[in-house]
Amino acid sequence: MKKVCCFGELLLRLPPANGGEWLRHNQLPVFVGGAELNVATALATWQVPVKYCTALPDNIISKDIRDYLEQKHIDTSAVILSGERIGLYYLKEGADMKSHENVFDRKYSSFSTLGTGIVDWETIFSDVSWFHFSAIAPAVSESAAALCKEALEEAKKRGITISVDLNFRSLLWKYGKQPVEIMPELVQYCDLVMGNIWAANTLLGIPLNDELIAAKSYTAHARFTASEIFTRFPQCNWMANTFRFDGNAEEIRYFATLDNRTEQVVSPLLQTDSVVDKVGSGDCFMAGLIYGLISGNPADEIISFAAAAAFAKLQEKGDATQNSVEKIKAYLQNPVFN
Repeated sequence: MKKVCCFGELLLRLPPANGGEWLRHNQLPVFVGGAELNVATALATWQVPVKYCTALPDNIISKDIRDYLEQKHIDTSAVILSGERIGLYYLKEGADMKSHENVFDRKYSSFSTLGTGIVDWETIFSDVSWFHFSAIAPAVSESAAALCKEALEEAKKRGITISVDLNFRSLLWKYGKQPVEIMPELVQYCDLVMGNIWAANTLLGIPLNDELIAAKSYTAHARFTASEIFTRFPQCNWMANTFRFDGNAEEIRYFATLDNRTEQVVSPLLQTDSVVDKVGSGDCFMAGLIYGLISGNPADEIISFAAAAAFAKLQEKGDATQNSVEKIKAYLQNPVFN
Protein backbone atom coordinates (compact mmCIF):
# COMPACT_ATOMS: atom_id res chain seq x y z
CA MET A 1 0.00 0.00 0.00
CA LYS A 2 1.40 3.38 -1.00
CA LYS A 3 1.55 6.27 1.44
CA VAL A 4 -0.41 9.40 2.17
CA CYS A 5 1.91 12.42 2.10
CA CYS A 6 0.85 15.28 4.39
CA PHE A 7 2.50 18.61 3.60
CA GLY A 8 2.59 21.70 5.81
CA GLU A 9 4.25 23.51 8.68
CA LEU A 10 5.06 21.72 11.91
CA LEU A 11 4.30 23.86 14.96
CA LEU A 12 5.01 23.51 18.65
CA ARG A 13 2.04 24.50 20.80
CA LEU A 14 2.72 25.99 24.22
CA PRO A 15 -0.56 26.12 26.20
CA PRO A 16 -0.27 28.61 29.07
CA ALA A 17 -2.43 27.86 32.10
CA ASN A 18 -5.13 30.37 33.02
CA GLY A 19 -4.32 33.34 35.21
CA GLY A 20 -0.59 33.21 34.66
CA GLU A 21 -0.21 29.98 36.67
CA TRP A 22 2.36 28.76 34.15
CA LEU A 23 4.65 31.58 35.23
CA ARG A 24 4.25 31.00 38.94
CA HIS A 25 4.87 27.25 38.64
CA ASN A 26 7.50 27.44 35.89
CA GLN A 27 5.56 24.94 33.77
CA LEU A 28 4.55 25.10 30.14
CA PRO A 29 3.60 21.86 28.33
CA VAL A 30 4.62 21.33 24.72
CA PHE A 31 2.48 19.66 22.05
CA VAL A 32 3.77 18.84 18.58
CA GLY A 33 1.21 19.83 15.98
CA GLY A 34 0.29 21.65 12.83
CA ALA A 35 -2.84 20.90 10.79
CA GLU A 36 -1.28 18.52 8.30
CA LEU A 37 0.81 16.74 10.92
CA ASN A 38 -2.34 16.16 12.98
CA VAL A 39 -3.85 14.44 9.94
CA ALA A 40 -0.72 12.35 9.49
CA THR A 41 -0.72 11.34 13.17
CA ALA A 42 -4.35 10.20 13.02
CA LEU A 43 -3.76 8.16 9.87
CA ALA A 44 -0.67 6.52 11.37
CA THR A 45 -2.70 5.65 14.47
CA TRP A 46 -5.24 3.97 12.19
CA GLN A 47 -2.53 1.91 10.47
CA VAL A 48 -2.47 3.92 7.22
CA PRO A 49 1.10 4.30 5.83
CA VAL A 50 1.88 8.01 6.00
CA LYS A 51 4.73 10.37 5.21
CA TYR A 52 5.13 13.93 6.50
CA CYS A 53 6.76 16.66 4.44
CA THR A 54 7.84 19.92 6.07
CA ALA A 55 10.95 22.03 6.69
CA LEU A 56 12.82 22.12 9.99
CA PRO A 57 16.16 23.64 11.00
CA ASP A 58 19.11 21.28 11.24
CA ASN A 59 19.50 21.10 15.03
CA ILE A 60 19.01 18.82 18.01
CA ILE A 61 15.40 19.94 18.58
CA SER A 62 14.45 18.89 15.06
CA LYS A 63 16.17 15.55 15.60
CA ASP A 64 14.12 14.97 18.75
CA ILE A 65 10.94 15.84 16.86
CA ARG A 66 11.75 13.52 13.96
CA ASP A 67 12.51 10.68 16.37
CA TYR A 68 9.21 11.35 18.14
CA LEU A 69 7.29 11.21 14.84
CA GLU A 70 9.05 8.04 13.75
CA GLN A 71 7.96 6.42 17.03
CA LYS A 72 4.41 7.20 15.92
CA HIS A 73 5.09 5.37 12.63
CA ILE A 74 5.23 8.54 10.54
CA ASP A 75 7.83 8.47 7.76
CA THR A 76 9.99 11.60 8.15
CA SER A 77 12.21 11.03 5.13
CA ALA A 78 10.45 13.96 3.41
CA VAL A 79 11.43 16.45 6.13
CA ILE A 80 13.72 19.06 4.57
CA LEU A 81 16.44 20.43 6.86
CA SER A 82 16.52 24.11 6.02
CA GLY A 83 16.18 27.52 7.64
CA GLU A 84 16.68 28.60 11.21
CA ARG A 85 13.59 28.10 13.37
CA ILE A 86 10.51 26.06 14.21
CA GLY A 87 7.18 27.86 14.34
CA LEU A 88 5.43 28.24 17.71
CA TYR A 89 1.98 29.15 18.87
CA TYR A 90 0.44 29.78 22.27
CA LEU A 91 -3.12 28.65 22.94
CA LYS A 92 -4.77 27.62 26.19
CA GLU A 93 -6.18 24.12 26.47
CA GLY A 94 -9.86 24.06 25.51
CA ALA A 95 -9.67 27.27 23.46
CA ASP A 96 -10.56 27.40 19.79
CA MET A 97 -7.84 27.83 17.15
CA LYS A 98 -9.77 30.88 15.86
CA SER A 99 -9.77 32.46 19.30
CA HIS A 100 -8.34 35.97 19.75
CA GLU A 101 -6.23 34.41 22.51
CA ASN A 102 -4.24 32.43 19.94
CA VAL A 103 -0.73 33.89 19.54
CA PHE A 104 1.39 32.81 16.56
CA ASP A 105 5.18 33.06 16.63
CA ARG A 106 6.13 31.58 13.27
CA LYS A 107 7.59 34.44 11.23
CA TYR A 108 10.77 33.45 9.36
CA SER A 109 10.25 29.79 10.25
CA SER A 110 11.98 27.13 8.19
CA PHE A 111 8.75 26.27 6.38
CA SER A 112 7.80 29.87 5.62
CA THR A 113 11.19 30.59 4.04
CA LEU A 114 11.61 27.40 2.00
CA GLY A 115 11.74 28.28 -1.70
CA THR A 116 10.73 26.51 -4.89
CA GLY A 117 13.11 24.45 -6.99
CA ILE A 118 14.70 22.88 -3.89
CA VAL A 119 12.47 19.97 -2.87
CA ASP A 120 13.11 16.60 -4.55
CA TRP A 121 9.50 15.76 -5.39
CA GLU A 122 10.54 12.79 -7.52
CA THR A 123 11.91 11.02 -4.47
CA ILE A 124 9.21 12.20 -2.07
CA PHE A 125 6.36 11.08 -4.35
CA SER A 126 7.95 7.77 -5.40
CA ASP A 127 5.87 5.80 -2.86
CA VAL A 128 2.88 8.17 -2.51
CA SER A 129 -0.69 7.76 -3.79
CA TRP A 130 -2.37 10.62 -1.85
CA PHE A 131 -1.20 14.18 -1.15
CA HIS A 132 -2.83 16.34 1.51
CA PHE A 133 -2.35 19.99 2.44
CA SER A 134 -4.44 22.71 4.05
CA ALA A 135 -5.12 26.39 3.38
CA ILE A 136 -2.87 27.21 6.33
CA ALA A 137 0.25 26.31 4.34
CA PRO A 138 -0.13 28.98 1.63
CA ALA A 139 -1.30 31.49 4.26
CA VAL A 140 2.08 31.46 5.98
CA SER A 141 4.10 33.35 3.34
CA GLU A 142 4.28 34.09 -0.36
CA SER A 143 7.11 31.59 -0.77
CA ALA A 144 5.05 28.92 1.00
CA ALA A 145 2.15 29.57 -1.40
CA ALA A 146 4.50 29.16 -4.36
CA LEU A 147 5.84 25.94 -2.86
CA CYS A 148 2.30 24.60 -2.48
CA LYS A 149 1.66 25.28 -6.16
CA GLU A 150 4.88 23.47 -7.11
CA ALA A 151 3.96 20.46 -4.95
CA LEU A 152 0.46 20.26 -6.42
CA GLU A 153 1.73 20.42 -9.99
CA GLU A 154 4.23 17.63 -9.28
CA ALA A 155 1.63 15.49 -7.52
CA LYS A 156 -0.91 15.88 -10.30
CA LYS A 157 1.67 14.97 -12.97
CA ARG A 158 2.07 11.65 -11.18
CA GLY A 159 -1.65 10.92 -10.91
CA ILE A 160 -1.68 11.33 -7.12
CA THR A 161 -5.03 11.98 -5.43
CA ILE A 162 -5.06 15.40 -3.75
CA SER A 163 -7.08 16.73 -0.80
CA VAL A 164 -7.30 20.12 0.86
CA ASP A 165 -8.72 21.40 4.13
CA LEU A 166 -10.08 24.94 3.76
CA ASN A 167 -8.71 26.10 7.10
CA PHE A 168 -8.92 29.86 7.50
CA ARG A 169 -6.77 31.70 10.03
CA SER A 170 -7.37 35.44 10.14
CA LEU A 171 -4.08 35.87 12.00
CA LEU A 172 -2.25 34.70 8.87
CA TRP A 173 -2.43 35.96 5.24
CA LYS A 174 -0.22 38.94 6.11
CA TYR A 175 1.93 39.12 2.97
CA GLY A 176 -0.27 41.33 0.81
CA LYS A 177 -2.54 38.70 -0.76
CA GLN A 178 -6.12 37.82 0.08
CA PRO A 179 -6.94 34.09 0.29
CA VAL A 180 -9.32 34.31 -2.66
CA GLU A 181 -6.39 35.47 -4.79
CA ILE A 182 -4.37 32.34 -3.97
CA MET A 183 -6.60 29.42 -3.04
CA PRO A 184 -8.62 28.89 -6.26
CA GLU A 185 -5.37 28.40 -8.16
CA LEU A 186 -4.45 25.63 -5.71
CA VAL A 187 -7.86 24.01 -5.32
CA GLN A 188 -8.06 23.41 -9.08
CA TYR A 189 -5.78 20.39 -8.51
CA CYS A 190 -7.86 18.85 -5.71
CA ASP A 191 -10.02 15.73 -5.83
CA LEU A 192 -11.42 16.21 -2.31
CA VAL A 193 -12.24 19.54 -0.65
CA MET A 194 -13.13 19.76 3.03
CA GLY A 195 -14.25 22.83 4.97
CA ASN A 196 -17.51 24.61 5.68
CA ILE A 197 -19.77 26.97 3.79
CA TRP A 198 -18.20 30.06 5.38
CA ALA A 199 -14.62 29.02 4.66
CA ALA A 200 -15.55 28.24 1.06
CA ASN A 201 -16.88 31.78 0.79
CA THR A 202 -13.80 33.41 2.33
CA LEU A 203 -11.14 31.29 0.62
CA LEU A 204 -12.73 30.50 -2.74
CA GLY A 205 -15.36 33.18 -3.25
CA ILE A 206 -18.21 30.64 -3.22
CA PRO A 207 -21.37 32.66 -2.49
CA LEU A 208 -23.40 32.29 0.67
CA ASN A 209 -27.16 31.80 0.32
CA ASP A 210 -28.73 34.08 2.92
CA GLU A 211 -32.15 32.46 2.61
CA LEU A 212 -30.83 28.98 3.34
CA ILE A 213 -28.79 30.29 6.29
CA ALA A 214 -31.77 32.19 7.70
CA ALA A 215 -33.86 29.03 7.43
CA LYS A 216 -31.03 27.01 9.02
CA SER A 217 -31.14 24.72 6.01
CA TYR A 218 -27.52 23.78 6.43
CA THR A 219 -27.58 20.49 4.57
CA ALA A 220 -29.20 22.23 1.62
CA HIS A 221 -26.53 24.93 1.76
CA ALA A 222 -23.83 22.27 1.90
CA ARG A 223 -25.22 20.84 -1.32
CA PHE A 224 -25.35 24.33 -2.83
CA THR A 225 -21.72 24.99 -1.87
CA ALA A 226 -20.58 21.60 -3.14
CA SER A 227 -22.34 22.11 -6.47
CA GLU A 228 -20.64 25.47 -6.90
CA ILE A 229 -17.25 23.91 -6.18
CA PHE A 230 -17.86 21.03 -8.61
CA THR A 231 -18.73 23.56 -11.31
CA ARG A 232 -15.72 25.81 -10.71
CA PHE A 233 -13.23 23.01 -10.09
CA PRO A 234 -13.89 20.08 -12.47
CA GLN A 235 -11.12 17.98 -10.88
CA CYS A 236 -13.02 17.87 -7.57
CA ASN A 237 -15.42 14.95 -7.02
CA TRP A 238 -15.94 15.11 -3.25
CA MET A 239 -16.85 18.00 -0.94
CA ALA A 240 -17.26 17.69 2.82
CA ASN A 241 -18.76 20.37 5.07
CA THR A 242 -18.70 20.47 8.86
CA PHE A 243 -21.15 22.32 11.09
CA ARG A 244 -20.28 22.97 14.72
CA PHE A 245 -22.54 25.07 16.90
CA ASP A 246 -21.22 26.15 20.31
CA GLY A 247 -23.99 26.84 22.81
CA ASN A 248 -23.87 27.97 26.41
CA ALA A 249 -20.78 26.99 28.41
CA GLU A 250 -19.25 23.90 26.78
CA GLU A 251 -22.36 22.70 24.93
CA ILE A 252 -21.52 21.72 21.34
CA ARG A 253 -23.65 20.27 18.56
CA TYR A 254 -21.89 18.90 15.50
CA PHE A 255 -22.70 17.20 12.21
CA ALA A 256 -21.17 16.96 8.76
CA THR A 257 -22.11 16.34 5.14
CA LEU A 258 -20.34 14.62 2.27
CA ASP A 259 -21.32 15.39 -1.31
CA ASN A 260 -20.26 13.92 -4.60
CA ARG A 261 -21.65 14.93 -7.97
CA THR A 262 -24.84 12.90 -7.59
CA GLU A 263 -25.70 12.56 -3.91
CA GLN A 264 -25.30 13.83 -0.36
CA VAL A 265 -24.91 11.87 2.87
CA VAL A 266 -25.19 13.35 6.37
CA SER A 267 -23.57 12.22 9.62
CA PRO A 268 -25.49 11.67 12.87
CA LEU A 269 -25.95 14.75 15.05
CA LEU A 270 -23.32 14.62 17.80
CA GLN A 271 -23.71 16.53 21.08
CA THR A 272 -21.65 17.12 24.20
CA ASP A 273 -21.56 19.43 27.20
CA SER A 274 -17.93 18.66 28.02
CA VAL A 275 -14.87 19.68 26.01
CA VAL A 276 -11.23 18.99 26.89
CA ASP A 277 -9.42 20.47 23.87
CA LYS A 278 -10.78 21.85 20.60
CA VAL A 279 -7.45 21.90 18.74
CA GLY A 280 -7.12 19.29 16.00
CA SER A 281 -10.77 18.29 15.77
CA GLY A 282 -11.10 19.43 12.15
CA ASP A 283 -7.80 17.72 11.29
CA CYS A 284 -9.17 14.50 12.75
CA PHE A 285 -12.25 14.88 10.55
CA MET A 286 -10.02 15.32 7.49
CA ALA A 287 -8.08 12.20 8.40
CA GLY A 288 -11.35 10.32 8.76
CA LEU A 289 -12.35 11.27 5.22
CA ILE A 290 -9.02 10.12 3.80
CA TYR A 291 -9.18 6.90 5.81
CA GLY A 292 -12.67 6.11 4.57
CA LEU A 293 -12.00 6.87 0.92
CA ILE A 294 -8.71 4.93 0.87
CA SER A 295 -10.49 2.01 2.52
CA GLY A 296 -13.22 2.08 -0.14
CA ASN A 297 -15.99 2.47 2.43
CA PRO A 298 -19.55 3.55 1.51
CA ALA A 299 -20.16 7.29 1.66
CA ASP A 300 -22.47 7.10 4.68
CA GLU A 301 -19.86 5.17 6.65
CA ILE A 302 -17.13 7.61 5.61
CA ILE A 303 -18.96 10.70 6.83
CA SER A 304 -20.16 9.05 10.06
CA PHE A 305 -16.66 7.86 10.95
CA ALA A 306 -15.06 11.22 10.10
CA ALA A 307 -17.59 13.13 12.19
CA ALA A 308 -17.22 10.76 15.15
CA ALA A 309 -13.42 11.00 14.93
CA ALA A 310 -13.58 14.80 14.98
CA PHE A 311 -16.06 14.89 17.83
CA ALA A 312 -14.19 12.33 19.92
CA LYS A 313 -11.05 14.47 19.55
CA LEU A 314 -12.80 17.16 21.62
CA GLN A 315 -12.37 14.84 24.61
CA GLU A 316 -8.58 14.48 24.17
CA LYS A 317 -5.77 16.70 25.39
CA GLY A 318 -3.22 17.74 22.78
CA ASP A 319 -3.21 18.52 19.08
CA ALA A 320 -3.59 15.04 17.55
CA THR A 321 -5.86 12.10 18.30
CA GLN A 322 -4.78 8.85 19.90
CA ASN A 323 -8.20 7.23 19.50
CA SER A 324 -8.27 3.89 17.69
CA VAL A 325 -10.63 3.05 14.84
CA GLU A 326 -12.54 0.75 17.19
CA LYS A 327 -12.98 3.44 19.84
CA ILE A 328 -14.23 5.96 17.27
CA LYS A 329 -16.76 3.47 15.91
CA ALA A 330 -17.94 2.83 19.46
CA TYR A 331 -18.71 6.55 19.84
CA LEU A 332 -21.24 6.24 17.03
CA GLN A 333 -23.32 3.93 19.19
CA ASN A 334 -23.97 6.88 21.51
CA PRO A 335 -24.12 10.21 19.64
CA VAL A 336 -24.56 12.20 22.87
CA PHE A 337 -21.25 12.47 24.78
CA ASN A 338 -21.22 13.65 28.40
